[in-house]
Amino acid sequence: MGITRRQNRITRKLETVFERPQAAVLGEVISDAYNDLVKTDDFNELKSIVRDLALAQNRTEQRVEELAEAQNRTEQRLEELAEAQNRTEQRLEELAEAQKELAEAQKDTQLEIQTLSKRLGDLGSTVGGIGNSIGYALENEAYRMLPGLLQEKYGLEMTERFIRTDVGGEEINILGKARRNGEEVLIVGETKMRLDKPRRKTGQKDIWAQLSEKVAVVQAAHPGVKIIPLIVTHYARPSVVEQAEKEGIIVAQSFEW
Repeated sequence: MGITRRQNRITRKLETVFERPQAAVLGEVISDAYNDLVKTDDFNELKSIVRDLALAQNRTEQRVEELAEAQNRTEQRLEELAEAQNRTEQRLEELAEAQKELAEAQKDTQLEIQTLSKRLGDLGSTVGGIGNSIGYALENEAYRMLPGLLQEKYGLEMTERFIRTDVGGEEINILGKARRNGEEVLIVGETKMRLDKPRRKTGQKDIWAQLSEKVAVVQAAHPGVKIIPLIVTHYARPSVVEQAEKEGIIVAQSFEW
């Protein structure tokens, strides 16, 4: 219903009580008041909407603040992770550097080990050479001094001088011909700086085993000839000398001549 129509309806009702001019004025006033009332309701509704919007805005702002705080915490956490990553990368760089240094040290160590190994090899060769020289010196001394000792102590008269030779592919350090009680014998000997371990039946190739092998080789080359085994040493334990004598082995110590 439009404003004019409403106003005319009100005016006609007022004409039943008031004069026409008065009814027209009152109709206009009442119509305007009604229009103002509608506007006020709309305004009140608008205020309600605005209030709801304000509340919603407050909630939105609160949520935005919460999101901002969460964002700040996330950024802080990301910064902490970035710092941890930086520390990890730094540690990896330190480890890589340490590994590099270790590799260099290992390389130096291997070089030192190779050098030391070579020196030890040279030292072993030197010691071996010294040992051989001492052994040869003892043998050479024995060649000169043994004949008198063997004749005096064991009744062995040398018929040919002692020699160092090869028999059947085996090096014989001391080999000599002798006579005892009219019997021709061969003396087969080895040298040992110290003789302090008794003979044992083991797989180890010690002085006893070496002497047995050389006696066997000479015996095979001279069948029927008696072999007298001999060990020349600077010192031998009495128990070892006793055991050797029981087995028919002569032990000649350098202090005896």
